[in-house]
Amino acid sequence: MTTLLLLPGDGIGPEVTAQAARIAKALTPDITLDERDFGGISFDRHGAPITDEAVAAAIAADAVLMGAVGGPKWAGVARQSRPEAGLLRLRKEMQVFANLRPALCFDALADASSLKRELVAGLDIMIVRELTGGVYFGEPRGIETLPDGQRRGFDTQVYTTSEIERVSRVAFELARGRRNKVHSAEKSNVMESGLLWREVVTDLHKREYADVQLEHILADNAAMQLVRAPTQFDVLLTDNLFGDILSDAAAQLTGSLGMLPSAALGEAGRPGLYEPIHGSAPDIAGQGVANPLAAILSFEMALRWSLNRPAEADRLYRAVETALANGARTRDLGGQLSTVEMGDAVLAAL
Repeated sequence: MTTLLLLPGDGIGPEVTAQAARIAKALTPDITLDERDFGGISFDRHGAPITDEAVAAAIAADAVLMGAVGGPKWAGVARQSRPEAGLLRLRKEMQVFANLRPALCFDALADASSLKRELVAGLDIMIVRELTGGVYFGEPRGIETLPDGQRRGFDTQVYTTSEIERVSRVAFELARGRRNKVHSAEKSNVMESGLLWREVVTDLHKREYADVQLEHILADNAAMQLVRAPTQFDVLLTDNLFGDILSDAAAQLTGSLGMLPSAALGEAGRPGLYEPIHGSAPDIAGQGVANPLAAILSFEMALRWSLNRPAEADRLYRAVETALANGARTRDLGGQLSTVEMGDAVLAAL
């Protein structure tokens, strides 16, 4: 039995994952759907942003599809109990270390980008972000009061050779199946961890992936190049912090954050975690206007990377492409369709 665990989360999360679930039931009726509370709603109901039972269900599933978590309602909750802490725990418990964030510009949406059509037409970037290390997990971290009464906040950016190598292998392997080019982004000019990152990536490339074109790029320059000439990138390899920032910047090139899915993968045989990269958008939650395509395309990635259903993944991708070509648009894309109506459009294209 193949199981897909749904973690709808907060805000617009339940609205967009519901459309992905509709697609899953229509396209792959043999897959069993399970669902658990996650994020702020889990804290409200169970006192924790994710329960031990939900974590166990995620590890036991074949793939996990989540919505988004968080919102101003939980801003005053202790850091370890905030919705985001549940997401960090889930990633760590599932041992997913490689975050795949594609930035694709469907031809029908080239004019919806904040950049000119000629800059984004044909855009196809795969950002590979390290997900379980770096400054988000480094110790020591905290906020302390100094003897003179000032407060000081501190976080630690830390990486080991093995952490860098395993995510770099994912990037190089992906590049071999694409346009055979990797840009590795860091700040080796001012950060010791960035210097180690560059040295480890260089050494691995020389040993095992000399057939792949490798270019090192400083993260701030990568941000500039994403808005100057984004189609120069094929696979963009980054650490946790810079990957978080650069992938959101790349998402806007596609026309809307509501278009971008993501996959978080671990070692072979372990379930992947799939999620749209947009947030919980509490300002529009409950209005039925959120774009569900990022969630639907996250399910497409799950079909491809964890559920071993490449034919169904291809069908779903073409259906999204067809729906957009036929003029289906939610509000963020300049249209008037509701969340459910966009789901309807994809189902019709299927």
